[in-house]
Amino acid sequence: MDTTYFGRNLGVMVFKDTDGHYLYWKFVKYETIAEYVSGIRYIELQGVKIKGIVCDGRRGLFKSLKHYPIQMCQYHQVAIVNRYITRKPKIQAAKELKDIVALLSQTDKESFFGALDQWYNKWGEYINTRAVNPKTGKSRYVHKRLRSAYKSLERNKQYLFTWYDNMELGLPNTNNQLEGTFTDLKNKLRNHNGLSNSRKEKFINGFFKASALE
Repeated sequence: MDTTYFGRNLGVMVFKDTDGHYLYWKFVKYETIAEYVSGIRYIELQGVKIKGIVCDGRRGLFKSLKHYPIQMCQYHQVAIVNRYITRKPKIQAAKELKDIVALLSQTDKESFFGALDQWYNKWGEYINTRAVNPKTGKSRYVHKRLRSAYKSLERNKQYLFTWYDNMELGLPNTNNQLEGTFTDLKNKLRNHNGLSNSRKEKFINGFFKASALE
């Protein structure tokens, strides 16, 4: 499940199964945990048994869906780290972390976290360095963004390899299938520039309904 936007006030939240069937979609102004939970409940009321969920790392979402096996989209995790350290980091510690994170979708759980532990053993003291502001007397982390990038991996650790720990479920490790859907949909909408939101909604509904019949 994931959400994409078509301008500031028009988003579409989509729920799709691993066979490529669109189970449910709805238009949202904001991507909220409540909307995701509502969507899951709706799908279950249609008689669908949910074996697991692949989603992004929205804060609080994992807790709200704790009764299901949850795989955090590894693509989203990489994007989170890159937002903190940028795509072209300059300091060595960030460069090495970026190289490790790039392996997330290409390696197994033990190898990935083994490499991450080695990185922390080498750079832990560095990212935890604090400096005191002489005017306020308050301290802060010197390398706050790099530390936050690492902490995001630690925080999401138990959700990054659910697919690996539960291979019998057949969970994908990313939401790339949905990302491809969103790209296709947006490309088609570009051929209809200038549509009002109501007409965009009709177009999007038609896109998903047609896809559901294929």
